[in-house]
Amino acid sequence: MTSSQLDHQRAYGLPPTGFRLPDATRLGSVHLDVADLDRSLAYYGEVLGFRILDRSAAQATLGAIDGSDPLVILNAVPGARPIPQEGRLGLYHFAILLPDRAALGRFAAHLAKAGIRAGDSDHLVSEALYLRDPDGLGIEVYADRPRTDWAIDDREVRMDVKPLNRPDLLRAAGVEPWAGMPFGTVIGHVHLRVGDLDQAATFFQQALGLDLMVWSYPGALFLAAGGYHHHLGVNTWAGLGARAPEAGDARLLEWTILVPSAEDADRAAASIRAAGFEVTPAASGWRVADPWGTVLLLRSDD
Repeated sequence: MTSSQLDHQRAYGLPPTGFRLPDATRLGSVHLDVADLDRSLAYYGEVLGFRILDRSAAQATLGAIDGSDPLVILNAVPGARPIPQEGRLGLYHFAILLPDRAALGRFAAHLAKAGIRAGDSDHLVSEALYLRDPDGLGIEVYADRPRTDWAIDDREVRMDVKPLNRPDLLRAAGVEPWAGMPFGTVIGHVHLRVGDLDQAATFFQQALGLDLMVWSYPGALFLAAGGYHHHLGVNTWAGLGARAPEAGDARLLEWTILVPSAEDADRAAASIRAAGFEVTPAASGWRVADPWGTVLLLRSDD
């Protein structure tokens, strides 16, 4: 690491050498192509607990029960091919961040009562449950531990995959039942399958301006703005020869990064363009495809 990186005021993470996204950067909605809109709405409503904010014949926008921010946009592509578990680039999972551990406990109890099996993990910085929607798209539902509890090893945030203590998590739920995605629920991060980690670091850290937060995890990098453990994960676990999804596949069509102002979005777009990547105008911002074709919408949060 360079002296300029070590001189950064935060005691962890490696910032880019040039443009850096503002600390107030956060994620916006994820936009998914699905085969059957009614089937997906049943799953996202009954299992996950989203509320329909808006719907047409071909698209639905979902949010928290007591919130108005769009979190998931479902786009109907009749007959879309389900995403295979191996050999495909693009979405690994998108992650729904609940406001507290009690909410995650209530969600875990809801899944258990409904007889729905979910994977789980303790990542040290967070606790997580893992599901797949009817099209095979990966979903994480998680709650963070306080930043004061995170461990740092030579500027790298310590993350791991440990067994989740489900009994303790269920106790944290208390007696209140799950009533849907609560107020304060957001998209916490997106995790993508990519073809090369060095190329991913060039695009997402040096061009886009995210800090590198975890870099020694086998086959993966984790990046963020504002000192978060990760707004983005990338991995090469799809293997050699993996291909990008295409029209007619269930897929992540687009994900969103929100920056505080239009000027911040313009500066990020200029950095990406200067690194040799094509950027096109979009409503209130810019649109760019990463080197493996996954589209990112970069826009103002104001």
